[in-house]
Amino acid sequence: MSNVTIDSGGRISLPHQVVKELGRRPLQVTSHSPRHLLVTTEEKGAELVMAGQLGEIGIPDLLSFFNMFRKTGVLSFHLMGGEKELFFEQGEIVFAATTFPEEEIGEILYTLGKVDRKTLHRLRPISDARGSVGKIMVEKEILSAKDLWHASRHQAETIIYNLFTVHQGSYSFVARPLESEQIVRLSMSTQNLIMEGLRRVDERAFFMRRILSLDHVPVRSGREVAGLPDGAQKLLGLIDNGGGSVRQLLTRFGQGDYDGLRQIHLLLEKKAVLMEEPVATTLEGALGEVVAVFNSALVGICRRVQEKDPEFRQEVQCFVRDLPQPYSFVFREVSVRDDGSIDGARVIANLAGLEEGDKERLLSEALGELLFMECGVARRELPEAESTELVRRVQEVGRRVKNMIGRK
Repeated sequence: MSNVTIDSGGRISLPHQVVKELGRRPLQVTSHSPRHLLVTTEEKGAELVMAGQLGEIGIPDLLSFFNMFRKTGVLSFHLMGGEKELFFEQGEIVFAATTFPEEEIGEILYTLGKVDRKTLHRLRPISDARGSVGKIMVEKEILSAKDLWHASRHQAETIIYNLFTVHQGSYSFVARPLESEQIVRLSMSTQNLIMEGLRRVDERAFFMRRILSLDHVPVRSGREVAGLPDGAQKLLGLIDNGGGSVRQLLTRFGQGDYDGLRQIHLLLEKKAVLMEEPVATTLEGALGEVVAVFNSALVGICRRVQEKDPEFRQEVQCFVRDLPQPYSFVFREVSVRDDGSIDGARVIANLAGLEEGDKERLLSEALGELLFMECGVARRELPEAESTELVRRVQEVGRRVKNMIGRK
């Protein structure tokens, strides 16, 4: 949260990220008191009826309120990792949208085992112009319409259930009719979603106490256990056939993270598997070199710009959050470190399933987008002579990377 002050002329200087999001739309003071100031943008046919910060008021409270009073409109969440929208009709949630990369419909289909990573990567460039990647899969008969509908419902539930782990961020509710919204209405009970969301939060925490982390590796204990359910038997088969980390097994399991964690926990309870420490991802080869070169430049920019703009890292994190596919996929679950670098091991893990040449190109393009954005901030915040020299060095980084991966 940024501190701002009102000068003697009544002017407020807002953080750059806020200005970027508001654009040049006219603003109006909606309400104020000695403790708050609410400034809103105008939207025809819509009324902002509630806004605030998560904390004392949590997700269950908000959902219960709009359900109890049978509200119709859109509840939006502005969170550190992205944004979410829940569409209410007479108090029931009928649709959910997200900018979180891991909750995008393509990633949901991949998690459910309906599409492989290579196919998803091939279709994403054309999905922007022709619609969602899911609809394109149906058109190309890679996926049935029924499978897409089930995936869309699973996506909406995932968006909602993941909200129950969120305790920081802001929210706003705009009352408006949904007739003109381009949404696929899904029949969901808000009260059932609240109860299930709370249950999953508690049970996931219980599961993870024994599983330890998504990067730990389940291995056979050597003990044979009879009478295991089908899901647990399937996971044992995946462990025998290639194995991998919990994260990798959940993707191959194809029934969603929660159900996968439940089955792994059952196998641990029955002592059919043991958990081993995660295998360290070494940044070797061309991918490791690309990350190292870019990180060197990112650290250099952060060191210079952070002195002028204390909100720089947050602005970079928001930029990473808002990147379109496929770049947002590269930065999935990646945070900007204090020194401005990014977690190369996590980024490289996100590229799993692609061919080596595709990995190198996508990695360099995604990191190039990040570096280009930071150069823009450097030009904005630093004196011209200093920023010009910094940008010149950064451009040299781009040329080095192109040479490393054999691009002309």
